[in-house]
Amino acid sequence: MNVFKRLLKLSRAHIPKFILAMLCMLAVGATTSALAFLVKPALDEIFLNKNADMLKYIPIAIVIIYLIKGACSYGQTVLMNFIGQRVVTDLRNDLYNHIQRQSLSFFTKNPTGILMSRITNDVNLIQGAVSEAVTSIFKDSFTLIGLIFVIFYRDWKLAMIAAVVFPLTIYPIAKFGKKMRKVATGTQVTMGSLTSLLQETISGARIVKAFGMEDYECKRFAKENEDLFKLFMKAVSIRALSSPFMEFLGGLGIAAIVFYGGYQVIKGVSTPGTFFSFLTALIMLYEPVKRLTNVNNTIQQGIAAAIRVFGVMDMTPEIKNRENATALPRISDKIEIRNVTFRYDDEPVLKNINLNIKSGEVVAFAGMSGGGKTTLVNLIPRFYDVTEGEILIDGHDIRNVTIESLRKQTGIVTQQTILFNDTVRNNIAYGDIKRSDQDIINAAKAANAYPFIKNLPEGFDTVIGEQGARLSGGERQRISIARALLKDAPILILDEATSSLDTEAELEVQEALENLMKGRTTLVIAHRLSTISRANRIIVIVNGEIIEEGTHDFLLAKKGEYFRLYNMQFNDNNNAAEPQGLNDES
Repeated sequence: MNVFKRLLKLSRAHIPKFILAMLCMLAVGATTSALAFLVKPALDEIFLNKNADMLKYIPIAIVIIYLIKGACSYGQTVLMNFIGQRVVTDLRNDLYNHIQRQSLSFFTKNPTGILMSRITNDVNLIQGAVSEAVTSIFKDSFTLIGLIFVIFYRDWKLAMIAAVVFPLTIYPIAKFGKKMRKVATGTQVTMGSLTSLLQETISGARIVKAFGMEDYECKRFAKENEDLFKLFMKAVSIRALSSPFMEFLGGLGIAAIVFYGGYQVIKGVSTPGTFFSFLTALIMLYEPVKRLTNVNNTIQQGIAAAIRVFGVMDMTPEIKNRENATALPRISDKIEIRNVTFRYDDEPVLKNINLNIKSGEVVAFAGMSGGGKTTLVNLIPRFYDVTEGEILIDGHDIRNVTIESLRKQTGIVTQQTILFNDTVRNNIAYGDIKRSDQDIINAAKAANAYPFIKNLPEGFDTVIGEQGARLSGGERQRISIARALLKDAPILILDEATSSLDTEAELEVQEALENLMKGRTTLVIAHRLSTISRANRIIVIVNGEIIEEGTHDFLLAKKGEYFRLYNMQFNDNNNAAEPQGLNDES
């Protein structure tokens, strides 16, 4: 109930519409009861007493009642669906906004497909609980009240017999609802897994085909799909069983009423009109009871979905602005890393790192994979927070400045170029969509991207496809460099920026990256050591610790870890090849 109450609180902004919808529902309940009430005068006055005046009035009354009922039914349906859809739309926006504000660790722990299922499937199930279920609860409750009044007014003794059956419905309603919630939870979990599988296999279609795993992936999908089918059928079975079961209980009550009521009419104690008016109201009474049973199933599905959605909504971002955080001024001095230790799930990834990086300096990080290079540079824009120690930029602890002002001054070019299914123009201007066309063109020229952009079918207005699928690797990388140039951030992080390119594409990108690095503090991560030979300093990190530091020539002469790594890559007959110079990653 706490979860359901929380759902209902989301509709507080729509109270006027809700009150109007309730008035419509009240009118629907009243008109439904009025139809049952009219059975007695229709039967007794028209068919038994042959009253000609009633023959005129009762049909007109029936038409008016149905007209009012239809208009009010339309009104409450539109109003309640507006409320439900509005609540769901707002909830979906809030959920998406909340997910966007989570730290990187959140996305590593939650697969993309699962998050997509929360925003789409789970939120849609909530809509049923908010609008359809609430509508049925109030409308059917008003109808029940009106019909109960009719049956007690017509014959209170018969009404008491009918009332005996109603307590029998409480247990099955609760039982069916509990089963429905369990099935609904399983369905949503399976739907999330199915969505995640779809996202992985479609985005990774090239690998699937390269390894000939189409049949394997088809079997994986078929298994998840079959599990989903079974859960859907369980839900159908519960819904299908609950309605006939309620009808059977209703049939028991009606059988008892027919026997006793018929006996009363035969004895002359009651009239046929009274009895059939009562019976009509009673039969109409069981319909809203059945609907309320199904409503409970809908509510349970919505609650199961809401628990999952609120589970995400209640997560506090690990990285957020502190109280009284100030904007970071334009960086002009240095980055200081003091006694920094970082743990991930209690495992130390970085250990007591101390490093000073001057403004405009090019610092490269080398070492074996898993040593902590990427983790270290990811601490600077606060993708993660240090476990111990502090990072200062121009004397400001980065935890005391706003995340927005910090990241605004950090540009990133990575090995995996992230582009969006949008125009070239919007991809370049992604960091600042208000920039002028001339600024975008200048950035494209500086990134050596302008010549190939001009040759695209629609130039800067060409949609490049998901992840820039319509462009080559080098073209995608130059678009990302143009994006970083337009951002004009004083700190630049190059994370394996050319390791995925062939030699020709690498040469095309090199000049663009040299333009990007001018006047910026640049942090380079590279496995190909030829790309960092001209860095001002090279920091060698092994097992989360800095073990060597110096220029390329100094470290080679030292014949330590850097020398060993260098020879592993370039040793040819025990003679190391000469470095090829600094490219885009330096």
